[in-house]
Amino acid sequence: MVTKTKTSTNTQSSTKNKTQSITVAEISQRIEHHLKFTLDEQINVDQKPAYWRATSLALNDIIVEKLQNTKARQQQSEVKSVNYLSLEYLMGRLLSNNLHNLGLYTNTEKALKTMGFELADLCEQGADLALGNGGLGRLAACFLDSLATLDYSAMGYGVHYQHGLFKQSFADGQQIETPDMWREFGSPWEICRPESSQTIPLYGHIEEVAQANGTIKSVWHAGKTLKGVPWDVPIVGYNSDTVNALRLWECRADNAFDWDTFNHGDYLQAHQQQVAAETVSKVLYPNDEHEAGKELRFVQQYFFCACSVQDIIARFENQYGALAEQSHWQTFCEKVAIQLNDTHPTIAILELMRTLIDNHNVDWDNAWAICQKVFAYTNHTLLPEALEKWSVALFQRVLPRHLSILYRINEAFLNDDVNALWPNNDDMRARLSLIEEGHEPKVRMAHLCVVTAHRVNGVAQIHSDLVKQDLFPEFDQLWPTKLTNVTNGITPRRWLKACNPLLANLLDSTINADWAKDLNRLSELKHLADNADFQQQFMAIKQQNKIALTKEIKKLTGITVSPDAIFDVQIKRLHEYKRQHLNLLHIISLYRQLLANPELDMQPRVFIFGAKAAPGYKLAKEIIYATNKVAEKINNDIRIQDKLKVVFLPNYRVSLAEKIIPAADVSEQISTAGKEASGTGNMKLALNGAVTIGTLDGANIEIAEEVGDDNIFIFGLTVDEVKALDAQDYNSYQYYQNNAEIRACLDWLDTDYFTPGNPGELSSIKESFLAGGDPYKVLADFQSYADAQLALDKAYRNPSQWAKMAILNTALMGKFNSDRSIEDYVQNIWHLTVSK
Repeated sequence: MVTKTKTSTNTQSSTKNKTQSITVAEISQRIEHHLKFTLDEQINVDQKPAYWRATSLALNDIIVEKLQNTKARQQQSEVKSVNYLSLEYLMGRLLSNNLHNLGLYTNTEKALKTMGFELADLCEQGADLALGNGGLGRLAACFLDSLATLDYSAMGYGVHYQHGLFKQSFADGQQIETPDMWREFGSPWEICRPESSQTIPLYGHIEEVAQANGTIKSVWHAGKTLKGVPWDVPIVGYNSDTVNALRLWECRADNAFDWDTFNHGDYLQAHQQQVAAETVSKVLYPNDEHEAGKELRFVQQYFFCACSVQDIIARFENQYGALAEQSHWQTFCEKVAIQLNDTHPTIAILELMRTLIDNHNVDWDNAWAICQKVFAYTNHTLLPEALEKWSVALFQRVLPRHLSILYRINEAFLNDDVNALWPNNDDMRARLSLIEEGHEPKVRMAHLCVVTAHRVNGVAQIHSDLVKQDLFPEFDQLWPTKLTNVTNGITPRRWLKACNPLLANLLDSTINADWAKDLNRLSELKHLADNADFQQQFMAIKQQNKIALTKEIKKLTGITVSPDAIFDVQIKRLHEYKRQHLNLLHIISLYRQLLANPELDMQPRVFIFGAKAAPGYKLAKEIIYATNKVAEKINNDIRIQDKLKVVFLPNYRVSLAEKIIPAADVSEQISTAGKEASGTGNMKLALNGAVTIGTLDGANIEIAEEVGDDNIFIFGLTVDEVKALDAQDYNSYQYYQNNAEIRACLDWLDTDYFTPGNPGELSSIKESFLAGGDPYKVLADFQSYADAQLALDKAYRNPSQWAKMAILNTALMGKFNSDRSIEDYVQNIWHLTVSK
C-alpha cells in the first residue's frame, strides 16, 4: 500500500475550527429542536425535505453565531475590508459545502444515521442558489469562500433574484425556459436585514441652485424611488473562525400599494408600483433585445450598485462615525476597497461620486481622489459585445445626475490626461472618450472603469497581455502600472473535497497536510504517478464516479451509457466562442466514420454536454437543438454498436457539475485562441483527474505549463495565428472546399437525416460557418482538433499512461487555487490584513 495514516496537521485534528468539537449528540439535539419547534414536525416523520431543512437550520444556528463573532472581531481590529460587487453568484447548494468547511460532515452524518437518513441524500434536497449564468458567478462564489477561509474581512454584494437565470428543459430537442423557483418557500440559509434597507432615487430632473457663496449646486429631484431590502447569506470559511456574508438586494416599492385605489375596487392597479419594483430583481439578465428590456437591465444594475454603495458608507459610519469630518474620508480610503467584477457594477463609481458631492458636501477633487483610491476593476472579456455600452438617452432619462457627473469626469480626463500625452489629437480623444459618438451616442462603461480604478486586472496571463495589447493599449500607455494580472482559481473545498469524497479520502490518507487549505501539497502525488498500486486506487475511484454518473444520466435523459467508455465532457455557457459546435462537428465526423466502418478501432466514447443558451441568442439555441437531434440519431443507431453516445444534460447548474466533474475523463476547453479570458471549468476538471483537450487560450496555457506537454492535448491556432488569419480576410469556404470530411459533415446538416421529414432544419449551423464567415475559426481548427482527438484515443487505450496523466493533472493544480488568487489581490490590489 502507498497510503499512510493522517497526521495531526490534517483538517480533522486542527484546533482552529472550534465547531469541530460539537458532538454527534449535540447535532442530533439541534436537528430535533428545529423539527419540533421551527417546523412543527414529529421526529419520526419520514420526510427528507423536513429533515434537510431542520439540518440546515441547525447548522445555520452555528454559522450565524460565528458570523456575529466574526463581525465583532473585525470591527475591534479595524481591518480594511473588501466589498466585492458582482451581478452574478453561482452558489449552488450549501449544506454539504458548509458542513465540510465547519468540519462537521462526519458527525452530522452519524447523527442523521441514527434518525434513519443518509446525509448524502439530504444534501440532494433543496434548490441551487443559482444566481448567475456561468464562470463569472462561480468565480465570485469561489472568491468569497477563499476570503473567509483566509480570514479577510469581506462583504459580497449582489441581487436577490426571485428566479435567477432560468430552469432549462428540452422539448423535441429545443431549449425550453421556465422560472427557477429557488426560494419558493424560503431558504434556510438567508437572513433578512430590514434595518439595512436603502431607498434609491431614479428618473426625475436636475435643478441648478445658487449657493450663498456664489457657487452652483446641482440638486437631483427624483421622479421615483425604489426600496432595497438586503438578504444575507453567510459565507463559511474552511477550517477557519471566519464567516463573512453575501448581501443580496431585493427590490420593492417604496409603498406597498395604493390603499385608496384598492378601496375603489381597482385591485390590480393598486399593486402596480409593487409589481414594477419587483420586476427589477425578478431575473438575472432580462432580455434586452427591446427598449423595455434595456431599461430594466440598466435600472437593475443601478439599483444593485446604489444599494451597495449606500450600504458600504452606512457600515463605515456605523464603525468609524459620521463622514461629516473631512479627515474621515481619508480613513474611508484606508479601510474600504471596492472590487468591480466585470462592467456590470460600473455605475457604482458614479453613485459614489454623487453621494460624496450631493449628500456629504465633498468637493469634486477630493471626491474623485476617493473614488480612484477605493475602486479596482476586473476585466473578464475581450469580446466587444460584452463590454457594456449604454445609450446617453437612457442615462439622461433614468440617471440625469449621474450623466452630468460622467460628462465632467470625461471632460477632465480628455483635457488633462489624454491631451497631456497626445496634445490636440482629436482621433485619440474620440477613441478614449467615455462617450462613443455616432448615430446613437453611448457611454463606454469599461472606459469609465479603467479611467477610475487604481488597478485593472485580467484573469489569466494571456488575457491580461491581450487587454494591454489589443483592448486598452492607449490606457496602458497612459498608466503603465495600472493594468495587471490575477489568474483565476477555484476553491478545492467544493470542487474536490465536497463533490468528490472518494478522491478526497484518498488524498487525505496519502498527503501529510491539509491539502484543501494548501493545494500545493498535492504535488506530493507526483512521485506516485507511476506507482501501479496508486494508479489502481486513483482510477478505481474514477470508475466509481463514472458509474454514479451513468445512473444520473439515465434518470435525467433515459439514455444508457457505459462507464467503460471515455467520458468526454464540455460543460459551460453556450456561446459560439466556446465552440460547442466544433465538438458537434467532430461527433458527426466520428459517426460518419463508424457508419462507413462499424469495426473502426476506437475506444467507445460518451460525449457529455451541459449548457444554457441565453433566451435571445438564436444561434446558441440552434446549436443545442442540433446537438440533441444528432444525439437522438446516434444513440438509437444499433449499427455503431454503442461505440458513440451523445448526452446533453438539461438544466446545467452547480449541483449537476458536482456530479459530472468527478466522473470526467476528458475536459473540452476548445475556445478560439484569444477569446476565453481564463475559464475555471478547465481547473475544476483537471483537479479531479480529467485530461484537457484544448487550445492555447485563457488559463489553458498556464495549465499546460504546470502539467507539461505530455499530460494535455493542445491543438489549433494560436492567438497570433488567429490575428494573421483575420488580417488575410479569413475565408471559411476554402476549408469547406478543401477538406472532404468538413464538406460531407456540413452538407449532411442540409438533409433530413437527423430531422426526418424536415430537411434543412439544421442548416443554420452550416450557414454560420460559411455565409456567416465562421467568426470563431471552427473550420480552420477542425483538422487539428480531429488529430488531437485521435492522439487522445490512443493514449486512453494505454491504461497506465492515462492513469499517470490523470494523476499528474490532479497533482499539479496547486496554482489554480482561489486562495492563491485572493492572496494576489490582497498583495497587489486591496492591501488587506487578517483580522485577529
